[in-house]
Amino acid sequence: MGSKRKGDDAEEMTSRERKKLKVAGARTIAVQPSVSTSGSGAVQSSGNALAGPSSTTVRFDSMQGLPASIDVERFTEARAYEIDAMQKAIKTAGESVTHRVWQTLPRHLRRRAASHDVRRVPLRLRDKARAEMVPVTRRILKRGRSKQGKTKQVSRTESLLKRQRDKTWLETHIWHAKRMKMENMWGYRLAVTPTEKSFRPSHRASMHGSILHDSSYHSLIELKGPENILRSVLDLCCDPQCTGMKRSMSGARVLETDLYKPGSYPFDLIAPVTIMWQPLPVGNTSAPTNAPPAEGSSKRRRKGKNNVLANTTQQSPTRAVWVRSHPAVFDDIFAALQGSASLVLDAEKQRHKDVYAEVKIADLRGSVNTFEIMGPKSSQVIKGALSSVVDDDRQEFKKFWPSLTDLQTTASLPRGIVIGMKVLDPRLKFPPKNAKVKTDVQRPAVMTFPAAILAQSEIWDEEKRSVLKKPTYKKKDLDARRSKNLVPGTPLNPIRQDDRIPLLLIQRSLESPNSIHGIHGWTLVFPAGWGMPFLPSLIHTGTRVGGQRERSTQAFEAGTAYFPRDFPCTEFYDKFWDELALKEKAKWNRTPPAKRANYKKLGTRSPWRADWEVVLGLPVAPGVDANLVPAQREPQDAMEVDKVPTVRPWVFRGPEVPTILEKATEMFSNGAGLLTEINRLRTKRGMDVLDPGYRPEDLLKGALVMVRLKMVSRGAPNDLAIIYRVNDVEVKKIIQDNGKTRADANEPPEAAPPHTSIIGYVTTGNMSLSRGEGFAIGAVPVSVQLELQQQARRNGESRSLVKIRDRAGMVCRAAYLDLLDS
Repeated sequence: MGSKRKGDDAEEMTSRERKKLKVAGARTIAVQPSVSTSGSGAVQSSGNALAGPSSTTVRFDSMQGLPASIDVERFTEARAYEIDAMQKAIKTAGESVTHRVWQTLPRHLRRRAASHDVRRVPLRLRDKARAEMVPVTRRILKRGRSKQGKTKQVSRTESLLKRQRDKTWLETHIWHAKRMKMENMWGYRLAVTPTEKSFRPSHRASMHGSILHDSSYHSLIELKGPENILRSVLDLCCDPQCTGMKRSMSGARVLETDLYKPGSYPFDLIAPVTIMWQPLPVGNTSAPTNAPPAEGSSKRRRKGKNNVLANTTQQSPTRAVWVRSHPAVFDDIFAALQGSASLVLDAEKQRHKDVYAEVKIADLRGSVNTFEIMGPKSSQVIKGALSSVVDDDRQEFKKFWPSLTDLQTTASLPRGIVIGMKVLDPRLKFPPKNAKVKTDVQRPAVMTFPAAILAQSEIWDEEKRSVLKKPTYKKKDLDARRSKNLVPGTPLNPIRQDDRIPLLLIQRSLESPNSIHGIHGWTLVFPAGWGMPFLPSLIHTGTRVGGQRERSTQAFEAGTAYFPRDFPCTEFYDKFWDELALKEKAKWNRTPPAKRANYKKLGTRSPWRADWEVVLGLPVAPGVDANLVPAQREPQDAMEVDKVPTVRPWVFRGPEVPTILEKATEMFSNGAGLLTEINRLRTKRGMDVLDPGYRPEDLLKGALVMVRLKMVSRGAPNDLAIIYRVNDVEVKKIIQDNGKTRADANEPPEAAPPHTSIIGYVTTGNMSLSRGEGFAIGAVPVSVQLELQQQARRNGESRSLVKIRDRAGMVCRAAYLDLLDS
C-alpha cells in the first residue's frame, strides 16, 4: 500500500497520520529538476562550471574530464538551488518539531526542573535549550510599562499584606505553604499536614527521632501586679486540683492546668492553659511594689492591725505571669482573667481600704514565637543548632548545657522545668550538625534540678524584645561575610554587632499516669522576628516538620486528651463538632445511596455528633438540629429526656478524680459525696461553697468523666463510636471467650443494642501505632462509671468492660474502660 500524499483522502486521515505526514514533508529536501538535451542520452553536468567557460559533455558512466581545480563563486552559483533547499529544510524541520530539548532525553535523565533550568540538561544540548527558553512576549516586543503603570505597581510586601486581611500568617508561613496543606483556622493560616505521605514517618520521628511544630499561633496573655494578688486571681479561675501552683511561682517550672470562669468550678470549663511565672531577680526574695498610693491616703505611718496588713500587701513583690492557651478561646480566657482580677481587687479594696493595687493584663500575641520539638533526639537538635553565649556566669547553666548532648530523652528531667538562656544568631553556624551522643566515654550523670536562677531570661523584658524585633543582619549580609572565609563551610565568628537572642527552653511531656507511651521534648520560646532564622537551622539535620494532624496524633498516641476534640461540655467543643458535622453531613448527602451508610437501618441515633444531653438525660439544647438528635423517643425508653432545668452538664477533670470518686462510692449517696469533695476543693482555693439549693443528685447527673478504651481482642474504633454497657452475663462470657464476639466466630452479626444501653461516645479513636492495637478516648457519665466499677468488683475484674460499635457498623467489640487521668 502506497503512502498517502498531501491532499489525498485528507478528511479520512487521523490527526496522528496528518502530523506524521506534516513532519515528513517538513524534513524533505527539494531537488532541482534535471534538464535533458534533445535527442541524446547525455545531460549537461553542472560540474562543468568548475573548469571555467568551456563546457565538456560527461556521461554518467565515465570519470574522465573532471576539473583539476574549483572556482568557488561559479560552484556556489551552480549549487544555489540545493543550498537554498537545505536551509529551508533545516528551518522547516526545526519548526515542525513538537518536543523541547529536555523532552528528547531518555526517561531516566528527565527531570521536571530541566524544563526551566538550562543547567539541568546535558552540556551538548544547553545552547538549544537556552534558545528555547528565551521569553517570547513583551521582551521581544520591547514593550515596557508606562509611567502611570509603574506608579500603580504593588510591591511584594504590600501584596502579601493584602492577602492577610481576614487571617494572620505566621513568620514561617511561606516555608510551610510550599511544603504543606494549609487551611484557615482560628484566625490564622495554618499548616494541616505535609503534602508527602508522612503519617507513619512522623510517628516514628516523635518516638525515635525529632519532629518540630510551629505553635506560635497560640495566644499569650501577660498579667502584672503584686504576687499575692496574682495568686488569688489564678486561684479563682484555675482548677483547684492542681498542686503545682505554689511550686511554679518561683518561675523554675511551668504549670499546666484547666481554666474555668471565675468562681464557677466545676462548671464552665474554658480550656487547658499553661502558666509561666517570671523568676525573681537573683538575690531578691521580696521586691517592693512600684504601685503608687491610693488617692486620699495618708503618707504617715499608721499604727494598728490595718497598718500591718497594709505593709504585708505593699511588701508583696511585683511579678509577671504568662498564660498560654489555644487561640480559639483567647477572648473567653481574657475575659475570665479580667473578671477574676476585678473580683480579687474589689475584695482587696474592701479588706484594706488604704492599699492601692492594680493588675495589668496585656495581649502578647505576636510578641514571641514558639516551636515544639518532640522526640528523644530533640535535645541533640537544639544543642547542635544553637550556641549559647560565652559570658553566661551561672554555674547551674554551665552544668546543664554540656549535659544536653548526652540526654537520651527529656523524660529524665523534672516535668515542666524552665531553662533561660541567651544564644547567638543560629545562622552564624549554618549548616549545623546534631550533637552526637558519646557512648564510648563514661561521663558522670549530671542531674538538673529546677531553680529560679536557671530560669532567668531577658525575654520577659518588653524593651529588649522590641529591639530584637528585626535581625540586625539579613541573610545576604551573612552570606557576604561567609564568602570571605578561606575554608568554605566554616562557621562565622561572632562579632560585637551580632544579635544575642534570649529564649526559654521548657520541658514538655505528653503522657498519662501509669503509661509507657509518653512523648517528651522541648518547647522553645524566643522573640518575634526570628522565626525563619531559627527554623532552617533546627530542621537542617533531618528533623521532620508536622502540622495540626501530627500534633493531634502525638496526643492520641500518648493517651492524653486533645483540645477541643476530647473536651465535651465546653463552648469550643460544641462549635468544633458542629462545623465538622456540617461537612460530614454534606459529604454524606453527595454520596450515592448505594455507597453510603444507612444510619437509620443501622440503628445509629446520632451519626454526626455525640448527643451528650440525651446520654445524661438532659433536655436537648434549643439550637441543636433535629436530624442530629431525634426528638421522637419511645415512652418506655429509660433515657427519656429529663425536664429538670437545674441540671448542668460538666466534665470532671483533674489529677484527683480517681481518689474523689473512690471517696464518693464510700458514702450512701454518691451525689452527696461528690458535692462534699467539690465544696472542699472550692474552699481550699478561697471560693464559696456551691449554692445550698443545688441538689447533690443534680450535680452527679450532669457530670461526665473522660475515659480511655483498650480493645480486648481486636478491632479499632473510629471517632463517634458508641459505647454500650454490658450485663454480668455478657461480662462472664467475654472473660471466658477472651473478648471474642460473634463476628470473630464467623457468625452473622447481631442487631444493634438498644438505645437504653448507650452510656457514652468515643471522641477520638483509631489504630494506635505505638500500642499496635485499637485505642480510643471517650467520655461517660460519672454515675455510669461508678456502676461499672461496682460491676467489675462483682466479677473479680480490675477494669470495667464495655462494648463499642462504630456508627457505620453492626459489630460490637469488647473493650476495657479506664479513667483518663489528666
